[in-house]
Amino acid sequence: METVLFILLAAVGIGLAIYFASLRRKKLTAWAGSRGLSFESGHDRSFDERYAFRCLQQGRSRSAYNIMRGTIDGHALTAFDYRYVTGSGKNRRTHTFSAVIVRSRVQLKPLRIRAENVFDKLADFFGAGDIDFESAEFSRAYHVKAPDKRWAYDVLHQRAIEFLLSRPRFSMEMGADEMIVWRNGTFSPERFEEAIEVGGGLLDRLPGYITRAESPDRRGGET
Repeated sequence: METVLFILLAAVGIGLAIYFASLRRKKLTAWAGSRGLSFESGHDRSFDERYAFRCLQQGRSRSAYNIMRGTIDGHALTAFDYRYVTGSGKNRRTHTFSAVIVRSRVQLKPLRIRAENVFDKLADFFGAGDIDFESAEFSRAYHVKAPDKRWAYDVLHQRAIEFLLSRPRFSMEMGADEMIVWRNGTFSPERFEEAIEVGGGLLDRLPGYITRAESPDRRGGET
């Protein structure tokens, strides 16, 4: 009897998961269409090879799905859900999150920004902390790492800091010419909009000397 009940509960759970996934997929399809984005629900297992961002290199059996591509507010982007697996047997876990990769018009340098946590406080205590800024509020809210500290200070100037503090918190990472904005859990269309605003907004606030030095004319007419 207990086995039958367990099977029934498992079947109901799977059925509900499929239903809600289908409902969310329909909402994302409608949102993508309203924003002029393409939509592909199938899995793409090449994202971890195409992009070097750390969040895409975790675990195994990695794949992106519900992939949306296009341009919003002048920013070329790819929005998607991502899945990977850790552990095995009874300890096997499937992790999911949503992300937006925003294309930069200029060359970038490595920079990671995420919400501060209690372990970061311990690291600070032992002298292995992150980069601190004049804004104490920002330093308490975000953990920032970059091989080139000067680049971090240039990107996260006062206007950029005020912008990030006024928006929902996401994890961010800059690569060579793209940045990813992500957070654990899957996004609603409204959350995707917020992530796009944060990523595009930070790129729009890059200092003038960076955008002038790396303008399309200076880079051989690239777009």
